[in-house]
Amino acid sequence: MKTIRCGIIGLGWFGEHHVDALQQLPMAEVTAVCTRREARVREIAEQYKVPKTYTDYRDLLSDPDIDMVTIVTHVGDHLHVTLDAIRAGKHVFLEKPMADSVQECNQIIAELKGTDKAFMVGHLCRFDTAYALAKEEIAAGNLGKILTMHARRNLAKWITVTHLPKISALFGDGVHDLDLMMWYTGARPVNVYAQSICTRPELVNDDLAWAMFRFDDETIAVIENIWCLPENAPFAIDARMEIVGTEGAIYIDNSGMHYTVLTQKGISYPQTTAWPKVHNMRRGYLKEEFDYFLKCIANGDKPAIITPEESRDVVDAMKRAELSAQENRIVEF
Repeated sequence: MKTIRCGIIGLGWFGEHHVDALQQLPMAEVTAVCTRREARVREIAEQYKVPKTYTDYRDLLSDPDIDMVTIVTHVGDHLHVTLDAIRAGKHVFLEKPMADSVQECNQIIAELKGTDKAFMVGHLCRFDTAYALAKEEIAAGNLGKILTMHARRNLAKWITVTHLPKISALFGDGVHDLDLMMWYTGARPVNVYAQSICTRPELVNDDLAWAMFRFDDETIAVIENIWCLPENAPFAIDARMEIVGTEGAIYIDNSGMHYTVLTQKGISYPQTTAWPKVHNMRRGYLKEEFDYFLKCIANGDKPAIITPEESRDVVDAMKRAELSAQENRIVEF
């Protein structure tokens, strides 16, 4: 079995998940980690026994012992790190959202034309069993024509404090569900009307938003993103979706309510599907997503579960939704 040597750029909470998940896969060897904070990169390297550390991502990219990188920086840094990684001849796994604007996404797509390496944006929900099974039901025609979809992806205040200075709730999590809706229907938005609220002005970006899209097949899609649930909200992520067609409906509850923990602290629904850790081993859909990407590299395949163009299109749509909320008007595509 071919071993793929991996470097992780960005070591926040989710970057550490990347290190841990990749180390569970026999095809992957986590060779290097990188963040600008020297104490943090040393901490992660020691904890996960990673041999190489960098505080400048360009030094990591120049390392010939690294085949693949995952980019887990803030979205505002995605463009230049990704372009440099492609130019360095690395396979690139880029966390969503693809970039901070459709123009930046197009720059990345243009750069990909000069490489034969694998590239994928990490839209984790496409690897989630419930959402993927919904895709199969819809593709089989079991729901008839899709009429409307509604999705929520809501979080407690404490989870979002570090995110909101850099990204809005609507853009940060709306890309998940709108991507699924476009995937399910094969349709594209023609207009959007959104409303948003900033309950914590010190954090810059709005932490509550609703957006209604009309697709070119007449489907109505509604996105709900609330990043200001009370601090004691029992959900890790309150994620749910309703899909209604002419012949049937699908209801997805990914809030974690199938696993309830009651202690003196109260009731909680711990996250058990995306990246749980059991027997000191990382499990879940993040690991499966990486497994798929590594197999694409090993087999010389281009990842097909999501394409760069699809990742760009959902960024475009959610940025238009942000504009709609800012200007309080319907935005046409």
